[in-house]
Amino acid sequence: MLSPHEFATLMLIRHAPEQIDMNRHELDILLERQLVALVQRGEGHRLPSLTMAGRSLLDALGRVEPPYFAHEDMGSCDAH
Repeated sequence: MLSPHEFATLMLIRHAPEQIDMNRHELDILLERQLVALVQRGEGHRLPSLTMAGRSLLDALGRVEPPYFAHEDMGSCDAH
């Protein structure tokens, strides 16, 4: 199972890979689990990129609906 930091790193790689600190411990774990690969971008410059497994994982998480909690003590939420 991935930690919250590893999930956050996956999401950051999906949306802003250039902002990733290449020395992050989470990046090593994601590389090891083959959720991320390093892609050559220009001479000597590599950026993390999601693998198919990494994209599939984030796509699956996006389809999970959050649990519904009924709050009986909230009463009416009418705007005044």
